[in-house]
Amino acid sequence: MSTLAPAELVERIWERDPSVWTGRDEAQWLGWLDEPARMRERAHELLAFAARLEAEVDNIVLMGMGGSSLAPEVMRRFFGAERFHVLDTTHPTAIRRLEERIDAGRTLFVAASKSGTTLETRSHADYFREQGGRFAVVTDPGSPLAELSHDVFFGEPTIGGRYSALSVFGLLPAALMGVDIGRLLDRTEEMREACRRSDGNPGLELGLWLAEQEFLQVDGGFGLWVEQLVAESTGKEGKGIVPVREGGEAPEIRLPGPYELGQEFFRWEFATAVAGSILGINPFDQPDVQAAKDKTNAVLFGQGRVSDTRHVSEGYVEELLAESGPGRYVAIQAFIDPDREGELDPLARQARETGAAVSVGLGPRYLHSTGQLHKGGPDTGLFIQVVDDLGDELPIPGQKFGFRSLIKAQADGDLQALEERGRRVVRIDL
Repeated sequence: MSTLAPAELVERIWERDPSVWTGRDEAQWLGWLDEPARMRERAHELLAFAARLEAEVDNIVLMGMGGSSLAPEVMRRFFGAERFHVLDTTHPTAIRRLEERIDAGRTLFVAASKSGTTLETRSHADYFREQGGRFAVVTDPGSPLAELSHDVFFGEPTIGGRYSALSVFGLLPAALMGVDIGRLLDRTEEMREACRRSDGNPGLELGLWLAEQEFLQVDGGFGLWVEQLVAESTGKEGKGIVPVREGGEAPEIRLPGPYELGQEFFRWEFATAVAGSILGINPFDQPDVQAAKDKTNAVLFGQGRVSDTRHVSEGYVEELLAESGPGRYVAIQAFIDPDREGELDPLARQARETGAAVSVGLGPRYLHSTGQLHKGGPDTGLFIQVVDDLGDELPIPGQKFGFRSLIKAQADGDLQALEERGRRVVRIDL
């Protein structure tokens, strides 16, 4: 636990001192502190690209997961960008529905992945490349994803995915939505300077408050991005702040208008770094995320077991919820068509009636968001995995599996990863 005085903590964060956290590799992941200034120099590049495409495309589809998709999704909602679509599901029904809504030949597909190896994004890209249309890529230098297009926008390697909202991963999508990113960055710079202060520092104040929370209540708007930032940054070594939809302390979100998003992104990034110091963890790694990926690959390639769906939903859920109550949280993890998310409400209400906090995540999105906390954070969670009818297989070019097999393997893999850590988890069919 950090014992630094608040003013010294702020000073040492800006000095890139890794001993503020665990003294390991944190200094290598602090590029987000300076990224707004770097992006001001690239704003013309992004805006010029967006302007060139204005008459050539009717829709933009961003294919990404976690840090590559959540900030764009928040901006899409706040700016009302109707022709901008975020694809961060592998559910065959959702992919077919998107395909029906767009003319692929008049669509810009943006493949976004820092590593360039994200399984979902590569699968989406392989699928839509056969449909025609134009491709752009957002990735880090050296990534294999850069081979997909001549229009490649490289990110800053010293920024982790969940801190990338104000990098090219967030701002190229913003430019494609028609956002004045110069204005957005002007407002961001005001917050960045405010977060240098020893007194009246908005990021410090939020971080000090955040570190005291057990459960953090977030909404489905800006909260989608906060969920990943807070959960993946703090949920490790048996510690963590658990973002929930009901049953936690609600944070203050300062968003009088959409152009304040840049300020809030930076304030929350700084606050999470502060909270990580107080908790005594490294807020920039994600040591438990790989487990579910490994289990998924084992199922996909015939080396792992396939989990049974437990159809007797009432008995299993009631048995699980009997262990619930204050101080615990129930995580509903739904590998379903995103359009059916509202059908989870009765289950969430049933869980909330026990006195527990409740989180709701769609798979595979939550694997890149709250999944780290569920496995590495405090052992206070009870997990209900929900699956639905996946329909017919949707082949992925060049792969031996399709999207139906992929999302099923992702559900199986995460269930097994939770079970291996001794977490209480049941699976039911929607």
